[in-house]
Amino acid sequence: MRSLKQQVYDMGKPEWRSMLEYAVELHKKCTREPVPPFQYPWEEIGTGYCYGPAFSHIDLTHATLDTLRYQPVHAKNQILNYLNLQTSDGLIPGCIWFRGGEVKWSMVKGHPPYWPVAVQDFHDLYEDIDLLRTAYLALVRQIGWFETKRKAENEGYYYIDLWKKEWESGVDDGIRYDHITPGPYACVDATAHVYQMHVFAAQWASLLDLADESEKWQIRADQLKEFIRSALFDEETALFHDIWSVGNPGSRRLTFEGMWPMMVGAATLEQANRVIDENLLNPKRFFTKHPVPTIALEDPAFELRMWRGPSWNSITYWVARGCTLYGRNDAAKVILERALDHTAEKFSESGTLWEFYHPHGGHPTELQRKPYTEFNQPCREYMGHNPLIAMTDLWASVN
Repeated sequence: MRSLKQQVYDMGKPEWRSMLEYAVELHKKCTREPVPPFQYPWEEIGTGYCYGPAFSHIDLTHATLDTLRYQPVHAKNQILNYLNLQTSDGLIPGCIWFRGGEVKWSMVKGHPPYWPVAVQDFHDLYEDIDLLRTAYLALVRQIGWFETKRKAENEGYYYIDLWKKEWESGVDDGIRYDHITPGPYACVDATAHVYQMHVFAAQWASLLDLADESEKWQIRADQLKEFIRSALFDEETALFHDIWSVGNPGSRRLTFEGMWPMMVGAATLEQANRVIDENLLNPKRFFTKHPVPTIALEDPAFELRMWRGPSWNSITYWVARGCTLYGRNDAAKVILERALDHTAEKFSESGTLWEFYHPHGGHPTELQRKPYTEFNQPCREYMGHNPLIAMTDLWASVN
């Protein structure tokens, strides 16, 4: 990590320097020697994670994106460690726990498939066709798992959170499922993620000279895109919603998940601009001192509790990437800069990186995590949701 630490010295604004140098040190501190089931050195969620050590898909994707420009071997190792855990039915586990000398993970639920973005970014930089071939086979199997295990009635996909509070969506205690009748209904986040999987499958098949397969994946991606645009967008809120919430104020929540179709490029240009202008840049909703809060300020359910209001840097990063897909570098720049400014400010005060942040600028210890557990504050030394180097790179590219 020495070369990366030297490079971050010249990244971004001077006031971010200490924070970014610490991020490099934390990457190093979180990286462990190979141990079953991992063939390569692996990066844990964060040395301060309350249930650690653990290796999580969402977190490792952020760690990969943070290091792939500067430490490609490390980044590739994280991808391979993850894909090597795929089961015969296509499931890729969501979180791997190391507890009491044992290694455990669920065989029935995963996490949102963010990982193909890291593979595509890696290929764009290094044109690693062997990694792309490995990733394509894993992606095809995982698409099959979603088709078999998470297909909604009529159209779209869901996460198992809809049935029971397993938090497969990665949003623990999310408010979207508080008052619904369980059923195989299309969820906005799951449907957007599976759409993106098909987009990458089409691209990778083409690069691998599999023209017929590429066409098949693209046709399905177009079908999902049309469904998202026509069935999940709410004209009144200018956000996308789960199928049961569209046009239904009684169950409709203003959450960041409603931006996922914009983040993956499934929204129309008009829809994306409405999401950005009426929600993301709206100070009554998501444009806070530290964007992006997970729930809009004006939503009655907003509270300063994990995934019910606080801001996560990883989500800010994904939202900013989505903005760039629609030429909205102005929005990407301002939300990234605000988030990095505030993260650096809190790092200066506390000397650490936090799992999530106060949207109004308060100290992270003012926030709740899970009130019904012994761990009721955001974790310190948390790497997995702080892709600060990737955020700084993106900020510089739109500057």
